[in-house]
Amino acid sequence: MMTRIAVAGCTGYAGGEILRLLLGRDDIEVGALTAKSSAGSRLGEHQQHLTPLHDRVVLDTTAENLAGHDVVFLALPHGASAEVAAQLGDDVLVIDAGADFRLESAEEWQRFYGTEHAGTWPYGLPELPGQRDVLAGTKRIAVPGCFPTTVTLALAPALQAGLVDGDDVVVVAPTGPSGAGKSLKAHLLGSELMGSASAYGVGGVHRHVPEMLQNFRKLGASAPTVSFTPVLVPMSRGILATVTAPLAGPTTAEAVRAAYAAAWADEPFVHLLPEGLWPQTQSVVGSNHVHVQVAVDAAANRLVAVAALDNLTKGTAGGAVQSMNLALGLSETLGLTTLGVAP
Repeated sequence: MMTRIAVAGCTGYAGGEILRLLLGRDDIEVGALTAKSSAGSRLGEHQQHLTPLHDRVVLDTTAENLAGHDVVFLALPHGASAEVAAQLGDDVLVIDAGADFRLESAEEWQRFYGTEHAGTWPYGLPELPGQRDVLAGTKRIAVPGCFPTTVTLALAPALQAGLVDGDDVVVVAPTGPSGAGKSLKAHLLGSELMGSASAYGVGGVHRHVPEMLQNFRKLGASAPTVSFTPVLVPMSRGILATVTAPLAGPTTAEAVRAAYAAAWADEPFVHLLPEGLWPQTQSVVGSNHVHVQVAVDAAANRLVAVAALDNLTKGTAGGAVQSMNLALGLSETLGLTTLGVAP
């Protein structure tokens, strides 16, 4: 059965990655490609790597242009999806790659985003307990943020096994600038970024903080806290998150590793690396894979988990396609690879 899809925000990084993943599938028909400021141009001017779509004209993002599709992906700036989604019928599967519908707390949304909360949709992280059942057959999906995806999958087995209780979680996560989108910003210029690393969103103000805490609570933490420091580094794609938390009681490195091995044994897109290997971003570029490694810092009495993913694939577009597959009753892994590109 052919599924007809539309992508709003097709000229951006997330929209382009969604199209890259879907163009190789013979069960997908690419319908309307829309944007705002670039409407009327040809897609090849913005996404030169998507050769089959070079001559497609980018349409304006309107409900009329998005109508008549089985699936609509919204790869729009935060705050822009809700208005568009409200105009789409209940019969279409709408997948929001932005933040508009991720948070359950209206108070937290208003605190971190400063606008009215649009509501909450089923959360597109299948690896959370019970989430595949939630996503099966749904018509609305909120794709997680790239940092929350990385951090949640790094810490999930420890929370579920009671190895840590979620208080005093500390995260430091270098990432590439593609997560900030294509908008022109001085600190993302090549001359500013090359040869440099810089922290940002420091001190609990990053918008992904409440989403991380929301996920920790779903994994069993009663009163979690997180100190999160993202670091901008000169690589186009990738996140490498180092996550530490106090151990909840006496344990060994062997017991911690056993808990992680059991948790991720049957997951198609999360891989616990062999002992002695540590995640690196180049190994997951272009893939929907998350590489995880774990250790115990006995002197500090802390668990240390490190995870790497491609922020545009598993962190955004791959997670969207994975969730779409589940919602449509297809194989979860359809069209997605675990093979990265290196060097």
